[in-house]
Amino acid sequence: MDNANIAIFASGSGSNAENITKYLSDTLNRKNGTNIKVSLILTNKEDAYVLERAAKLRIASAVFTKKELEDGFAVDNLLTEFRIDFIVLAGFLLRFPERLVNRYSGKIINIHPALLPKYGGKGMYGDNVHKAVITSGERESGITIHIVDELYDNGEHLFQTKCAVTGSDTPKTLAAKIHRLESEYFPPVIYEYIKDL
Repeated sequence: MDNANIAIFASGSGSNAENITKYLSDTLNRKNGTNIKVSLILTNKEDAYVLERAAKLRIASAVFTKKELEDGFAVDNLLTEFRIDFIVLAGFLLRFPERLVNRYSGKIINIHPALLPKYGGKGMYGDNVHKAVITSGERESGITIHIVDELYDNGEHLFQTKCAVTGSDTPKTLAAKIHRLESEYFPPVIYEYIKDL
């Protein structure tokens, strides 16, 4: 698919949202004859720093409540208004409703800060994941980029890559390693997946 509008859902600082938006620059699209871009950034937290990033990037943004996500009208109307073709979950902490999973079947991409199927599921996000990995004595961790289905952290894997976990790692140092992998790999994997559909 050479033309696509992406909506990014995020709950926190939005560093992945910014990386993805910058990666999908006009330069990249001109070079490849595509027009795949971030058109909308959505968050469930009024104080999320991702809103400031969206403003600096001149990307439309909106805040919604958990109830609005579940009920559907406000969020669904925004996705329709901005003609969203794909959804990217980048540090989004709410369960995605089955209604949207069905509407965007095969078109919702998530990143998880561990090597799924290990350390996935409810409650497994952020430092919770890194603590569990270290406590279990794992020698490696990494990222999994996958398609979202109706179950937590369950859909088809698009990409995995690993990093070493050492005896001196803390959740903070492991998080930094994982973040580097996210920054390097998440944007190009999204682009290639969409472009090749």
